[in-house]
Amino acid sequence: MAWNEPGGPKKNDPWGNNNNNNDQGPPDLDEIIKNISDKFDKLFGAGKGKNSGNNDDNGSGDNKKSGGNGINYSQIPTTIFVIAAVIGVALWAMSGIYTVDQGKKSVILQFGQSLKTVDAGIQWYAPLIQKYYIVDVSASRSLNIGGSDHEAYMLTEDENIVDIKVAVQYKVSNAEHFLFNIREPGLVLRQVSESAVREIVGKNKMDFILTEGRSDIASKIGSRTQEILDRYQTGLIITRFTLQSAKAPKQVQDAFEDVNAAREDKERYINEAQAYSNDVIPKARGIAAKQLAGAEAYKGKVTAEAEGEVSRFLSVLTEYEKAPIVTRDRLYIDAMERVYSRTSKVMIDTKGSNNLLYLPLDKMMRGSVSMPGSVNKLSTEVNDTPDFNKQRQLKRQSDNSRARPSIRERR
Repeated sequence: MAWNEPGGPKKNDPWGNNNNNNDQGPPDLDEIIKNISDKFDKLFGAGKGKNSGNNDDNGSGDNKKSGGNGINYSQIPTTIFVIAAVIGVALWAMSGIYTVDQGKKSVILQFGQSLKTVDAGIQWYAPLIQKYYIVDVSASRSLNIGGSDHEAYMLTEDENIVDIKVAVQYKVSNAEHFLFNIREPGLVLRQVSESAVREIVGKNKMDFILTEGRSDIASKIGSRTQEILDRYQTGLIITRFTLQSAKAPKQVQDAFEDVNAAREDKERYINEAQAYSNDVIPKARGIAAKQLAGAEAYKGKVTAEAEGEVSRFLSVLTEYEKAPIVTRDRLYIDAMERVYSRTSKVMIDTKGSNNLLYLPLDKMMRGSVSMPGSVNKLSTEVNDTPDFNKQRQLKRQSDNSRARPSIRERR
């Protein structure tokens, strides 16, 4: 009997453990393997105790099934298979882990059909069952149209030909549509953009396209291109559409440059004339306003003076009606005072004689400062002359004769 058979003597223990206590010593290896095998058999539903009908006392039969050391080798292939399967499943699961960078998206396919779209981060897919495609949705792509004459030459509404070059900048807006709805995104975008450019250019005239309509044309082309891309579900979005150049073909470039030069000269002359008009018209308006204001001021002044003269005349008339002689003498004296104040010489003609009296008032006024007595003496002598006294008397009588009718009228 082997040393490790159940019920066998322990004195044959190769480790020299002769103690009769069975709890001492290392565990039995075949029992450990058997327990693990039984657990996996229960897990996978395998039959247990398949050969339990055999005689347990038949030692030779147990040795055939378990080997000479008591290990049941019939359970070893199942255990190895289970362990290998677990390891394989773990490796399969770990191989499905991948990373999606920032600014990118991953489209997962299951059996060739789109399943879902995931964002940046650590993701997982089922290998052999699923596939994934990573698309950069943040990168800006560009496309130029008009590199060849076939693309650049386009017909306008007025049947002229223009040379157009445009630049398109775009991004991916829908990763799933970008991957599966179009085969060649660049080619599709080129064809759509060229079609939109020809459509918009064909609806406008050449002068408008080459001059003030460049920005408007570019905006319309970009909108039309995006509309077609959305209709086709390409998953592309245009971020910028630029009209790089718009000019006449090379064959007529010289003549067209002359036309442009003439147009620029026209615009320059118009601008200069407008500037001159803006400078002259305000000045003329200012002068006119000044003259109108001066005229209004002169009108007010003359009107006020006239009204004042009328008022003064009416007041003098009232006083004259009260005292004609006094008022007339006063008016005469005021008038003579105004006249004499503006002259430096006085000529007096005496009636009834050939003498002419000359009064040098300027010399008399200059001499009045140094010789006031001489001036007074000269004045007295002039006033005391017979001719002067006679003239004064005649004037007084004339005034009285003119005043009498007025007095009678008042009575």
